[in-house]
Amino acid sequence: MTASGIEKHIRHIESCLGHVFKNRALLTEALCHRSFVNEHADEGLCDNERLEFLGDAVVNLAVAHILMQAYPDIKEGDLSRLRAALVNESHLATVARNLSLGRAVLLGRGEARTGGADKNSILADTFEALMAAVYLDGGFNRAFAVIETLFTALPHPVGPALQQDYKSQLQEHVQRNGRPVPCYTVVGQSGPDHDKTFTVQLRVQTLITEGRGKSKKLAEQDAARQALAKLAMR
Repeated sequence: MTASGIEKHIRHIESCLGHVFKNRALLTEALCHRSFVNEHADEGLCDNERLEFLGDAVVNLAVAHILMQAYPDIKEGDLSRLRAALVNESHLATVARNLSLGRAVLLGRGEARTGGADKNSILADTFEALMAAVYLDGGFNRAFAVIETLFTALPHPVGPALQQDYKSQLQEHVQRNGRPVPCYTVVGQSGPDHDKTFTVQLRVQTLITEGRGKSKKLAEQDAARQALAKLAMR
């Protein structure tokens, strides 16, 4: 696909990003895979690898900031694990697919024939390059806002990764201190079938907490989090 042929996809990308580029050359560079540049050496194009390098840092910093804000009680090691779950190649490729980047990335003929437009590695690298382009075009605050919107709009592995943390920490705590195993009981649910909120009661001897969440597991997680906070104050 030629540069002129991706104009409608570029407009789609800008719409999804909520950012219209002042410098379109940055966007073009972000979309140029080296295989395309090699086949169009006389056009003076740059491939997106330098932007990818910068974009990796931009995405990591933004995601770290998002996690610090969202989970103030999580320790450094768990934050690192959660960030890794969000910025790995597979998840970045999922975000890229939501933007239809595969239809806009400029590939050489050979790479295009072998399905390069749907390769996780190319999609993830292109997404990082695109975030670097947003950063250079609009500054870090703009890039952060774009990344925050994209990452919170999609299902992602942070929820499942966190689900076990508080419960496991509580389990380890009670075992170390010779307490009985925590007991979780669903004590309520509200809302329509497609959007229920569950309430789970947690008991550990005389300690009682109630957690809420959009699933029983998330409610248990919330109850365990509260229990750990109360135990830390004793």
